[in-house]
Amino acid sequence: MQPEALSAKGRTPLDRTDGPAGTDGPAATARTAPQPALELLVHGVGGATPQEMLGDPRTELVTGDGTAGIHRRSDDVRADEPAGEERGEDASRTASRTEPVQEAYCWSNLTSGNGARALWLILLPFMIANLVHWMRPAAPARHPAHRAYDVLVRIFALTLTVQLVLAAGEVTLDLLAWQCAGSAHCVADKSWLGFMSADSGGWFGAPGRRLALAALVPVLLTGLLWWLSRRTWSIYESAKPSPRAGAPGAAGEQPALSLPGFWYGRRLVARLRAAHTATGLLAVASALVTVTAAADDDTGGGLRAAGWVLGALTAAGWVAVVVLVCRSGRTEAEPDMGEDRRAVRALPLGALALLAAVLVHTAWSRPDWVSTGRLPGTSVFAGLAVTQGALAAGLAITGLLLQRRATGERPALRGLGGACVALLASAVAGVLSGGVAQRVADWLDRGATPGESGPLAGPPVVLSWQATAIPLVALLVLLLALAGAWRTWVLRRRIGTEVAGLYPTEHRYTEGNDPRTGRIAGAIARARLTDDAPAAIGAAALATLILGAGAVLGARLHDEVPGKAAEGAPDPLPGLAQTGQALGSWMMGAGVILLLAMGRRAYRDPKSRRTIGILWDVGTFWPRAAHPFAPPCYAERAVPDLAWRTSTWTTRTGGCLVISGHSQGSVLAAAAVWQLDPDIRARVALLTYGSPLRRLYGRWFPAYFGDRALAGLDDQTHAWRNLWRLTDPIGGPVRAADPDGRPSDVDRKPLKDPLAFERTPEHPLPAAINAHSDYQADPAFAAERAELLARVAAAPGAPAEEWPRQVPRPAGEPDTETETQTPSESADGAAAAQGSAGMSSA
Repeated sequence: MQPEALSAKGRTPLDRTDGPAGTDGPAATARTAPQPALELLVHGVGGATPQEMLGDPRTELVTGDGTAGIHRRSDDVRADEPAGEERGEDASRTASRTEPVQEAYCWSNLTSGNGARALWLILLPFMIANLVHWMRPAAPARHPAHRAYDVLVRIFALTLTVQLVLAAGEVTLDLLAWQCAGSAHCVADKSWLGFMSADSGGWFGAPGRRLALAALVPVLLTGLLWWLSRRTWSIYESAKPSPRAGAPGAAGEQPALSLPGFWYGRRLVARLRAAHTATGLLAVASALVTVTAAADDDTGGGLRAAGWVLGALTAAGWVAVVVLVCRSGRTEAEPDMGEDRRAVRALPLGALALLAAVLVHTAWSRPDWVSTGRLPGTSVFAGLAVTQGALAAGLAITGLLLQRRATGERPALRGLGGACVALLASAVAGVLSGGVAQRVADWLDRGATPGESGPLAGPPVVLSWQATAIPLVALLVLLLALAGAWRTWVLRRRIGTEVAGLYPTEHRYTEGNDPRTGRIAGAIARARLTDDAPAAIGAAALATLILGAGAVLGARLHDEVPGKAAEGAPDPLPGLAQTGQALGSWMMGAGVILLLAMGRRAYRDPKSRRTIGILWDVGTFWPRAAHPFAPPCYAERAVPDLAWRTSTWTTRTGGCLVISGHSQGSVLAAAAVWQLDPDIRARVALLTYGSPLRRLYGRWFPAYFGDRALAGLDDQTHAWRNLWRLTDPIGGPVRAADPDGRPSDVDRKPLKDPLAFERTPEHPLPAAINAHSDYQADPAFAAERAELLARVAAAPGAPAEEWPRQVPRPAGEPDTETETQTPSESADGAAAAQGSAGMSSA
């Protein structure tokens, strides 16, 4: 506990007693001065400035730094301190305050910054693989399939590291050093590559020395990944856990996000970083050992014997990596402060020493060695595809086993979400690796189709077959988009006839075909598309599996690129194969460029971040439990920040606090409330709006945000209210239930959006359709916030001086709980809807 939280007598406000007047401590103070109240605002996707969040151009940083900090209006910096002559204030000013002091927690710099951070998108497959770890069904914690699921995910993450490093090796080792430098035609117009030419007669003209030099690129890439992981690890994973004593009971009986060690992954990430760094180095060593083994196969002697020894040591290194990864697991019951310095240092350094010996062995003189065709061992890409498919199948089996014992509502894809997302991670990795290899080969081959014409053999055959499948994937995406447009049109027509039920006192149209009705119905219909995402992802994963298996099978049967393999086949198959191969090659390269361009724009343009930022913020919300090279988890800094601020402020002042979270900020707010001590939580209210807690997190991460977890959070929180709109494509109802299974009062009925259908005295101009933004502009927001503070003040253990109980309500709005609803009610269960059943259930 912070020293500032202690009272003058060494006791905290939690130690107060309800003694007689005049007793020292907050209880006595509460009888003579108004109790402080604070609203802690947490923004969502896209970020916001303190000035925008507080509605005041004059703000000051109260605590924190430039990356993440808490701000107040300049006039409110000392608003919760006792008024006195030394401040030159009138005590009646504090006593007459009718609204809580507002603070803004700005965390957008944790996930955004300058355009150079768009390079994180190259690591997108790693982030997706890390998501798979958290997508398990909500089975009992002691189910043995949990352990199998964890191991499968971590092994899958290892294969992605191997794929990235070998993709860099394919460009430098195979295309540049082996094929182009060994061809006089390819080197002719590339003076920068002349020193490595086989015809130059120079020291680097020998194939082994060219390979040894080119191997430095994937080695440096591995070193860069290690440095990025360690740098972010020292900032994010090393953040101290929040101050809490922990709730009583066994760890398995508590929600995972309430455990003290959940947001402290320092030890695990260090172990995984060591394993993946060694994996990258061993992948390069394995590639070189494979090449030299083919060259020394007929020679014998010392080089061949040394190659066998190095191969055995490399195999032993792989065994050590797999053992370390399989034995690494999260420790969440308590913060794991241990360090594995020997394992963390010994494994990467041992792999580096082994690689150095392999480089010397590769560069050793072999006078008769000539580089022809493709680099030996490039068939490993087909093996990686098969391995990743098998691991995804294992994830599907374990997911189904866990789902059989799961409780609550069925999650997205009924337990197959992790397997489907793993297949998509494999597909993205294939596009990134294959796209770079195809474009570089096309550039080196002077525009000729790689592997079909020209002097170069081109990339591995399986990459060309995968490229040919890209146009089919694009066609599938187009069909899904058309299906989504058709569904939106159908829903829009259906909902248009029911918009009148939302505005029974002012709607003058009954046909449902006027422009205003169409815009409102269209907004609701487009918001419903979010609920169709599981079907689209499942279709994409199935297509990835089928096309990937077809690419591997085609490469295995023909050992030629699709254009050559189709020669002699009936028309129009040869033309389609050549067109698909060329078009797919260009599309893979364009996909890499487009990905980087989108990432750079999203980091620099707030509007673009609001469009695609939700996916990135969901991906980087979770700790790096599977892949240490994934982008860092911002929540490991943000959640302790919020928990520390909430605990220290309530302990120091004895006041009431409401955490007000929008969009992704509501997820951070809920995670912070989970981390609070029960005594602190009794004085904290939770206000969420535009929240994806149930709609996204509950469906895709049921073990952590499922029915049981959200019901537990509602039971442990004295005051929680959730605001949502039918037009919001991200937020939705929480639908928490009490221990008896009855719906709780967390969800308010859907807010009107727009606030008025026609021009009214309060809205002389047409009201905007806000969808996911501007929740605070709704009059219901202030009313719900005041009600939450009143409920917290009246809760057992709350301060004696209650927050004013006169809760203002918007003009003309009846009581939320007693208002007569329209015949069209939401089908979402817990929340009474303003709209019709067709709107909510569509």
